[in-house]
Amino acid sequence: MKKLNFHPCGNYKERYEQEITLFETDFGRLWSGIGIFFLFVILPFIVSPYFLHVLNMVGIASIAAIGLNILIGYTGQISLGHGAFIGVGAYAAAILATSVNLPFLITLPMAGLISAMVGMIFGIPSGRLKGLYLTIATLAGQIIIEYVLVHWESLTRGTMGITLPRPNIFGIELESDRGFFFLTFSSLVVMIWFAVNLMRTKYGRAFIAIRDNDRAAEGMGIPLFRYKLLSFGISSFYAGFAGAIWAYYMVTISSEPFTLSLSVEYIAMVIIGGLGSISGSIYGAVFITFLNELLRWLTGIMMNIGVLTESGLNVAPLREFFFGTSIVLFILFEPRGITEVWRIIRSNFKLWPFAY
Repeated sequence: MKKLNFHPCGNYKERYEQEITLFETDFGRLWSGIGIFFLFVILPFIVSPYFLHVLNMVGIASIAAIGLNILIGYTGQISLGHGAFIGVGAYAAAILATSVNLPFLITLPMAGLISAMVGMIFGIPSGRLKGLYLTIATLAGQIIIEYVLVHWESLTRGTMGITLPRPNIFGIELESDRGFFFLTFSSLVVMIWFAVNLMRTKYGRAFIAIRDNDRAAEGMGIPLFRYKLLSFGISSFYAGFAGAIWAYYMVTISSEPFTLSLSVEYIAMVIIGGLGSISGSIYGAVFITFLNELLRWLTGIMMNIGVLTESGLNVAPLREFFFGTSIVLFILFEPRGITEVWRIIRSNFKLWPFAY
């Protein structure tokens, strides 16, 4: 009898090592390598300084959004204090750089660690609270940190702000947007690698178990308080690290940006990008950052032609209005965010011309 050769019609996993692998296929490895090559070798040399500035803001926002998604999307702990933790990281970097004179490469992780410790302090209520009550507790943390940043003038210099020195890496000063581009996106790649690998470990699986059913997770022997606190710490470390890069990039910092509005903006990023998805955090950061730039551009045009002045509309609330509208539309029409939209598009390309 003729022997039949069967060929696999899908990407099936036969071993546990295949389940936790970072790239499922050689095709994925190839395109990841091409993407990194384009990102670091071609892109920063072909775009304008303005677009480089926008990309830098996208990279910084992506780092902070990944941290918030680890807390909300993977662990199920809602936080309204992420903007304040970014502020803690920014001020920690500024104080360490100006008062302690620590080198730049030490200041960044130290700022992240300080923010992580503050985040874990405000994450202590997660041992007894969840849902709406935990949200209110983190909102209180946001308000307290805002107050401290403004009124602890001997440390934060109050409303005067702090001016940071130029970052120096092995004798090379980062002065241009291109230099910060390499710093920001190198940090982003490392942070993505860490987050993806974290979710493949027992800690990441414990986070997901707590999110899905905390009582069942506790019944399986997972210490809830310890893992919730760890999630708050990791999330705040990401926020503080991003805040430190942002402080060096902006040169001068004050307490004005780190308000509740910033926390809501990051929640919008993870909801629109996709909860429980590392790539979704980046999609959300790209969407919100470019939406900010688009609104700024449209506002300038409308003010120049007198539309806003004649109609009596206030410019300031427009951004919050569009953020809120975007969140509602995504929740109604695609609750899983841009990640799910991209998955559907990829599936259509794989299955074309067949519909099944």
